[in-house]
Amino acid sequence: MTPFKRSATAFFVTSTLLLSACSPQQQAAPVKAEQKQLTQADAEAFLADTEKKLEQLYLESNRAEWIYANFITEDTASLAADVNEKLTVEMVNLATAAAKFDQVALSEDSRRKLDKLKLALTLPAPQDAAKTAEMAKLVAELGGLYGKGKYCKADGSCLSLGDMSAIMASSRDYNEQLEMWQGWREISKPMRPLYQRLIALTNEGAKELGYADTGAMWRSKYDMPADDFAKELDRVWEQVKPLYESLHCHVRSKLAEQYGTDKVALDKPIPAHLLGNMWAQSWGNIYDLVAPQDADPGYDVTELLAKHNYDEIKMVRGAEAFFSSLGFDPLPETFYQRSLFLKPADRDVECHASAWDLDAKDDLRIKMCIQRTGEEFSVIHHELGHNYYQRAYKDQPVYFQESANDGFHEAIGDTIALSVTPGYLKQIGLLDTVPDESKDIGLLLKMAMDKIAFVPFGLMVDQWRWKVFNGDIAPEQYNEAWWQLREKYQGVAAPVARSEADFDPGAKYHVPGNVPYTRYFLAHILQFQFHKALCDIAGNEGAVHRCSIYNSKEAGAKLNQMLEMGSSQSWQQALEVVTGKPEMDATAILAYFAPLQAYLDEQNKGQQCGW
Repeated sequence: MTPFKRSATAFFVTSTLLLSACSPQQQAAPVKAEQKQLTQADAEAFLADTEKKLEQLYLESNRAEWIYANFITEDTASLAADVNEKLTVEMVNLATAAAKFDQVALSEDSRRKLDKLKLALTLPAPQDAAKTAEMAKLVAELGGLYGKGKYCKADGSCLSLGDMSAIMASSRDYNEQLEMWQGWREISKPMRPLYQRLIALTNEGAKELGYADTGAMWRSKYDMPADDFAKELDRVWEQVKPLYESLHCHVRSKLAEQYGTDKVALDKPIPAHLLGNMWAQSWGNIYDLVAPQDADPGYDVTELLAKHNYDEIKMVRGAEAFFSSLGFDPLPETFYQRSLFLKPADRDVECHASAWDLDAKDDLRIKMCIQRTGEEFSVIHHELGHNYYQRAYKDQPVYFQESANDGFHEAIGDTIALSVTPGYLKQIGLLDTVPDESKDIGLLLKMAMDKIAFVPFGLMVDQWRWKVFNGDIAPEQYNEAWWQLREKYQGVAAPVARSEADFDPGAKYHVPGNVPYTRYFLAHILQFQFHKALCDIAGNEGAVHRCSIYNSKEAGAKLNQMLEMGSSQSWQQALEVVTGKPEMDATAILAYFAPLQAYLDEQNKGQQCGW
């Protein structure tokens, strides 16, 4: 899963390692006394001054991050950390200063900018210097426990998370998978007391900024009352749930065939270690166990790329041509001069695919160690989706140079990738004939095992965390509540007994890393809603899963209209530009996977579905 982009204007600051550097002046005068003296003119002057400061800080930070990611040494790591410290300290100070204008009557635009500034922090720290220092230490310790985590066997050999994930993806040995699953969860046990204290401290910081707790602060980023947003997520999940339950039923029956009903009961949740992924969040790695008869789509994109002499640059040029066909301007030549496309032989680089916008103008880049595969061809389309989004909102004030909400950026990348269809491959000359629709079931099932399987997990991580923040889940219930939610939403269960000596949430990076997770749920819903709406605009009359918006200037113009807004308006207004309505709607998912739903209904006849 692509991480949130490092961009000159990726406005949310997730680093909290350096909050102890808050200036002592912040703890002095009472805020309310100052607020009485502040005026709209003060707020506008503060915003103008802050905008110039942020533009410079972001550019400096992005350059340091880019150099570090492309030349990984102790020196570049130190330089990047120094710049990040400077940025983080400044964001803490600015967020605190922005909160002082809470009671001042302001224009809607100025209020939105100040709210963006306040909400830029992921973990607000208390204004007490000793507590901010303690919080910074806790964040660093939690990150260290995860980052250094490994599982050492009795014979002294040790496995990294990457090693264990590879085994879980490929192994079909019940006990070997269980060993990996249990081994990784040993690393999170020491996190529990640290995490408990961190929650207390960050909640204190959130209250000082005017929020009920940190979870309420996170939900306040979404242009609606925090509690209403939580209800909206549940409403959308209820739309997807029937398709998920059908997929769950079919996969469980196939796993029972593989491992026996003594290990996979046909009326119980699926044991969490059998789904090919360390967290059971996506199931595509076990597609071979559930693939339909005659599932071969009749072509292999990797082979087609080789046959037509596509090298890495030609793959990128091909993805750029997709956007040009929609009416977008070509990428600047500096994109090809400055991007990283190939893994260098002479140095260490960060190979995870990402899209960059260094100067909030035209210095767009991607960083990938491209493999000549069909999967990578889709990933390039996805990454360029981020770049074109970044360029579209470059004329917005720095406060609004980001996606409409944090789910939109990922959704746009994935929306573009959904147009890499057999029909599109034929249009660009890679494929001679489009296979019959009967070949689509395998493709749809494979996609559903990655995307639909993920949806409830994408929802429940923050459902757990929000309840931890607001006290509904007490520290002595952390693990029990985690597994209750996993069973409720996903229908998966721990394969062995767990207790409160365990801290299984900490085995997922985003929990000790304090990265909000709802954005991934939103992206999985929105991408299909965007895709269907753009296909309608493009005049598609066939099955939506076969639609590509390639060559549709109408779809491109409508897409660009939304992208240019950045976050200057609510995400509901941005959504309405493309889809015609301001609400999320998962019925587009049901339309996309309709042939698969019919197939699953047939396969599940006589099965006892549910858990």
